[in-house]
Amino acid sequence: MDDRPRAKNNRTLVLTPAQKKTLAKKLAPLPTGPLTRKEAADRVFAGDCFEVMNHLPEGFAAMAVLDPPYNLTKEFNGTMFRSRSEDAYRDYLASWMPLVRRLIRPGGAVYLCCDWKCSPACYEILRRHFLVLNRITWQREKGRSSPSNWKNACEDIWYAVAPPKNKTVFHADAVRMKRRVIAPYRENGRPKDWSEEDAGKFRLTGASNFWDDISVPFWSMPENTDHPAQKPEKLIAKLILASTDPGDLVLDPFGGSGTTAATAKKLGRKFTVIERELDYCCLALERIRRAEHDKSIQGYEDGVFWERNAKH
Repeated sequence: MDDRPRAKNNRTLVLTPAQKKTLAKKLAPLPTGPLTRKEAADRVFAGDCFEVMNHLPEGFAAMAVLDPPYNLTKEFNGTMFRSRSEDAYRDYLASWMPLVRRLIRPGGAVYLCCDWKCSPACYEILRRHFLVLNRITWQREKGRSSPSNWKNACEDIWYAVAPPKNKTVFHADAVRMKRRVIAPYRENGRPKDWSEEDAGKFRLTGASNFWDDISVPFWSMPENTDHPAQKPEKLIAKLILASTDPGDLVLDPFGGSGTTAATAKKLGRKFTVIERELDYCCLALERIRRAEHDKSIQGYEDGVFWERNAKH
């Protein structure tokens, strides 16, 4: 973790050595044999996902969030993941995807995160084991521009399900977005598909596969950590609410700093998280602890997802 000076209003979650030591004692012990669903639920495992997934119960997860390292050279708390050829990255995905497939219940959802460069490989490997139903593209505004290429401002999430498709859960009404109405239309003098509130005129729109309402975590947000590829809670909340019921279990074998776990906790779902970096596991445990008392998710209020800056 980084001990550089922080701005006065910086709310990035940083743990002291003493906090890490205390939190590390709460990690799930690495399994040496098959685990039951009860033994695996609401646990954070600090270890290799290959080893841990082999001990998890077959079909125990209603959904998986897969956010592996993209095909980029990037450092994760001192551990370097290096860019490789497309064929080698495809082999990397293929090495663990069958393990995920074993753990997803019939009809269960899988969301695989990627960027433009590794998106084709992700689709190819995912479709070998699941029924691919859609590709979500979300606007990721954070990042530097380039003088010689287009700025990378979007990422993809492939949506797939374990067969049979007729057992798939999808709650479209749970992920509708509240947008400000620019040109309100009236029919017989009454608002058509919109409502007027104290804050303005708004319309609930159906869930689409393009999301432009996501804010990448930054230093003034309490969910922010020093993880270099952290996903926003709002983004993960959409996936969980669409594809699970309360009490269902969400699997995240590349847990990072615990966004999936904390979001699942806030939304009344169970989770199983695997992460190889101990410091990130401790961050995840602290975020889970805080989620027991603070259920708020930035951009999600009153049962709907608000368009970015819609209240201002």
